[in-house]
Amino acid sequence: MRIRVDLSYDGGPFSGWALQPGRRTVQGALEEALELLVRRPIRVTVAGRTDAGVHARGQVVHLDLADSEWHGMARGQELDPAVAMTRRLRGALNRVLGDLTGAVQVRGITPALPGFDARFSALWRRYSYRIADGPALWDPLERAFTLWHKSPLDVELLNQGASRLLGLQNFLSFCKPREGATTIRELQRFEFARAEDGAIVATVQADAFCHNMVRALIGSALYVGEGAVEPGWLYERLLAQKRDAKSVLAAPHPLVFEEVAYPSASELLARAELTRARREH
Repeated sequence: MRIRVDLSYDGGPFSGWALQPGRRTVQGALEEALELLVRRPIRVTVAGRTDAGVHARGQVVHLDLADSEWHGMARGQELDPAVAMTRRLRGALNRVLGDLTGAVQVRGITPALPGFDARFSALWRRYSYRIADGPALWDPLERAFTLWHKSPLDVELLNQGASRLLGLQNFLSFCKPREGATTIRELQRFEFARAEDGAIVATVQADAFCHNMVRALIGSALYVGEGAVEPGWLYERLLAQKRDAKSVLAAPHPLVFEEVAYPSASELLARAELTRARREH
């Protein structure tokens, strides 16, 4: 049976989500903890892979268990298997993480609906990116998840440039393409706003993201916000369809995977099949 796990994590101490030999990753820690529970290797599928240093509040993964493994989570106690697995997985994660206890948190565990796939059933993913533009806004207590930008940024210019990139586009200029994978994505939201504390928060939402896409979009937009280039420069970069010296990645530590959305139960399988077909062509 398929299980859905909702997670949040501090990406600072990890070399990204995905497994890497000899490196501490979020996937590696989670799968090691799961193996402690079921006494066999477990492979998970994630909604959105994050780079080294990138955080998550609303990450979702799925994994497959035998019925006996699921119902055995309660160890004979009168507990809902979801409650029992949540408690046990949190404990196992603490054992695996050691001095990083608390860096990965299990928010909830539920039996997945028929047809659910954490990656391919998703309708969209949403990220946030926090920027303090000027020393007056630099708070040492928030430095681990805020970009300290030396010069002031014009939010209106940022939004003028960002709005031109919305829609179904080829984001090759803003991606590190993987061999055989498409770089066509539907960018649904790309906007900047001042928070109550004066910092700028960017919101970036798309059906899916290519490798490094969010950081590349933010990094390029900073040139516009500074007034170094015209807002239309971002669209010119999009049309150029190439990565070059002007392709700059924003720092990873202010980036947060906030949320992933899924369709109604009756549409989960169809959505997964459609997405797979798109990604394969």
